[in-house]
Amino acid sequence: MAAAHRTLILGIGNILWADEGFGVRAVEAFHQRYEMPADVTVLDGGTQGLYLVNFLQDVDTLLVFDAIDYGLQPGTLKIVRDDEVPKFTGAKKMSLHQTGFQEVLSAADLLGAYPRRLALVGCQPQDLEDWGGPLTPPVAAAIDPALAAAVVLLADWGIAVSPRRQPLSQDTGLLGLELAHAAYERRL
Repeated sequence: MAAAHRTLILGIGNILWADEGFGVRAVEAFHQRYEMPADVTVLDGGTQGLYLVNFLQDVDTLLVFDAIDYGLQPGTLKIVRDDEVPKFTGAKKMSLHQTGFQEVLSAADLLGAYPRRLALVGCQPQDLEDWGGPLTPPVAAAIDPALAAAVVLLADWGIAVSPRRQPLSQDTGLLGLELAHAAYERRL
């Protein structure tokens, strides 16, 4: 009997820097709206950097949401897959985080834990300087299309997610009550 394929749906970013929080807010919304099969994990990776390598150890399929500076119009989504995602530190940094996600992938590769399938759903940020500020309107508007793209990617990989009969409250999420998207932005 073949081993079960494990999938990780990961959002990375820093919610304290406006659009830098796109990945976290996208994975939070994905968790609120969709039910996953038992072998799928949804994770807010925040700004954990190289600590994320631990989560890749038993994963063969990885879907990442992140704010990526592609040099496009704010709110533009771009999806890159498999070998299009740079994994070596000499590659141009796509992630905006202190430790680029490329370093995480490079470390996973060195440990023999590089995902067999990989996709990055990136959103072009508008503002990364507004400390404590919310997502800008074009980036916030990109969340729904990003989730739709993720559902299609997962289906292409044979992973069926289904809409929750009743979405989870917007005041709860992977981050806990105080930092959940709706609650956090009400405080601004």
